[in-house]
Amino acid sequence: MPDRNMRRRVPLGERVLMKGNEALAEAALKAGCRAFFGYPITPASEITSYMARWMREDGGVFLQSESEVAAINMVFGAAGTGVRAMTASSSPGISLMSEGVSFLAGAEVPCLLVNVMRVGPGLGGIQPSQSDYFQATRGLGHGDSRVIVLAPANIQEMADFAFDAFDLAERYRTPVMILADGILGQMMEPVTFHREVDPATLPEADWATTGASGRPKRIVKSLYLDPDALEAHNELLQAKYRRIEREETRWKTYDLDGARVLLVAYGTTARVAYHAMELAEERDLPVGMFRPLTAYPFPYEALRTVVEEGEIEHILVVELSAGQMIQDVRLAVEGRCPIDFLGRTGGSVLAPMEVLEAVRRLAVTA
Repeated sequence: MPDRNMRRRVPLGERVLMKGNEALAEAALKAGCRAFFGYPITPASEITSYMARWMREDGGVFLQSESEVAAINMVFGAAGTGVRAMTASSSPGISLMSEGVSFLAGAEVPCLLVNVMRVGPGLGGIQPSQSDYFQATRGLGHGDSRVIVLAPANIQEMADFAFDAFDLAERYRTPVMILADGILGQMMEPVTFHREVDPATLPEADWATTGASGRPKRIVKSLYLDPDALEAHNELLQAKYRRIEREETRWKTYDLDGARVLLVAYGTTARVAYHAMELAEERDLPVGMFRPLTAYPFPYEALRTVVEEGEIEHILVVELSAGQMIQDVRLAVEGRCPIDFLGRTGGSVLAPMEVLEAVRRLAVTA
């Protein structure tokens, strides 16, 4: 057996240059992930490749499945024993997993899901996109199920959110998704790993199926044939989602003082929007920015407060999609100010100057 205290790849506290997919995979290993099941797909394949190379050295299990459907059901089996388990894919692969994600949510089995989004619909292309926002935030499966969705915007967050995702998954017994995109998966930036989890020190999952010798049996399931029992189970799930919405909503704001135009963006486009905001400020344009860190739960109240208590006269939502997050922005703002949209849908990335030009037009009318 390998010495689990020896970390050959990236020592703690050392700043290293890593690709986003590989940083996330390394962070998952350091977070105690000991089971990975997946099927390669661009632009997420490096996660599977990295796990194939290093999982065994950490005493874990890696298996390249025959399909995404198989992968998510393998995650169900492994995570159901209390092991930190995960899978990673890209847009059409996540679609194939959606039934299994609903099973996991219904059975309250914690796990990590990663979607490194590519452009669609259908096979689309392998370029980056953010067009899976609806898929991720509107249940990611049939029934009244939800999953927590974390939205990183840089490689450090790709790594940090892997730790957060496992912690949240176990705290609420729910799947958690990291919603990235092809740029974050493929680009390289400096990253530092600050901690490492020994799986042996994690609290025992008192619900997991580990063998019933010496204790009452445990059953992990999502099937309830009695309507009253199923309704009671669903009410418990909805109460859990309401608690998540109260306690786990995350966001960041930038340069709100005096801002009359507010940029709202997440992930890669938040980086573009932030640079556009800097360019706008150099030109004395009154611009601020709001960035959701959780796509679900979406920070409705926080965004509403920014608009109510500030001087915001116009919002510009920036996405690599036809406009999906804009629906949540509208729900948050509730007509308090006009909302415009700027997006791309073919896999090309918006340039800061495109955002700046849109801001310039809005600042004139705000």
